[in-house]
Formats: sequence, C-alpha cells, structure tokens
Amino acid sequence: MRATCALARDVRELAASHVAAGVTTDELDQIAHDRTVAAGAYPSPLNYHKFPKSICTSVNEVMCHGIPDSRALEDGDIINIDVSTYLNGFHGDTSTMAAVGEVDEASQELMSVTKECLDQAIAICGPGTHFGEIGQVVENLAKRLGFCVAEEFCGHGIGVAFHESPLVRHYIDWYGSVPMLPGMTFTIEPLIVEGNDSEFRMWRDNWTIVSVHGKRSAQYEHTILITDDGHEVLT
Repeated sequence: MRATCALARDVRELAASHVAAGVTTDELDQIAHDRTVAAGAYPSPLNYHKFPKSICTSVNEVMCHGIPDSRALEDGDIINIDVSTYLNGFHGDTSTMAAVGEVDEASQELMSVTKECLDQAIAICGPGTHFGEIGQVVENLAKRLGFCVAEEFCGHGIGVAFHESPLVRHYIDWYGSVPMLPGMTFTIEPLIVEGNDSEFRMWRDNWTIVSVHGKRSAQYEHTILITDDGHEVLT
C-alpha cells in the first residue's frame, strides 16, 4: 500500500505541475499514464467499468469523473486531477485541485475550504474513531462557511480492490458507522460545491457528473492508514 500510494502521489503531482492555459486534459492523461506504466504499475481507472482514460480530470462545473479530452484549459479554470494506481497487487487513490492562471476569489475560497474539510477530517482519524465522525466534521465546516457537500460521492475502503468497505460519507449519517481499527486503509475525498445546492446530472458518457446549475466544485483526496496510535497519510 505504501508503494502504490507513493506512486499515486508522485503521478498526481507530476500531472498537476503541467496544468497551464493551453494544455489539454488529454495531455495530462498521457503524462500520468506514461509515468504510471514506467513504474511497472497500471492506472486503476483505465477500463474500470469502461472508463476510457487513465485519470479523471474535472474542470469547473464538472463535479467528478470527468474524462480527459481535447479541450484546452483556459485562464481562470480550476481542475481536479484524480489519480489511482495499481502496483504489486494494491491500489492507491488521491486527487488534488489546480488553478489555471488567474483564478477568481470565489474559486480560491472554494478550494481552500475543501482542503480544510479534508484536513480536519483526517485529523480526527485513529483507532476507535467512528467513520460517522468524518461526515460530521466535513458537513458542519462546509455549511458554516457557506458551501454544501455533494452527498452522493463518498470515500471508500481501498487495498487489493479499488473500492472496498467501508463507505466513507462526508455528510452527517451514522447509519452503519463502525469504529476505525489499526490496519484499515480508506480514502477521504469530500466533494464541496458552491452555495447550498449540489444537484447534478450525468452526461451520456455514463461517467461525467456536472452541476445542474453550473456551480463550481472542488475535491481533494488522500488514502489513509489507521495505525496503532493514530493515522498515516499514505498519499
């Protein structure tokens, strides 16, 4: 897990470092694909339920699962780059936001709040903490600062399978909540939307999720390991 997560982190940072006006998301995908394969790994998203590319690139009102294409990034865009790698029998999963050129204050605040939601959720992780506490931390913070959580998109256990139990909700819902135990590995990946409405629709490609109202969203993601006395951020 440490090896594949370290690779996912490196691929994420490499792709993000190439974000600039005029660069296409296809080009970012190729950069990530080449780095992953060169390391002897496989991009987990590629051909996963027919997903056609090696990373997800979600720009502006695209909330998640954006498919890289020939669209060139423009000054003022914000983009989420979601990277997952499969190495030596284990998956690692992580994502980050990147700003293209000069980004307005509203978008900067959105990204800052989303990162803070992730950081505060990670901070409480450790043996005995209930997964339901993650949703409580994230939703309370997002709402207090004037944003909302896209509830349909959750974190998940990860390891030998890309998606495993438990489901990691980023909103207040204690149903099925279990305590964290040493050795557990899972993602936390809050998807935060401007305003108080996260209504979405899916494009005909059966993957791309977009805001119905054209509102921007942001998402950051890390893979977490629960240790005997706390947690470790693997990505």
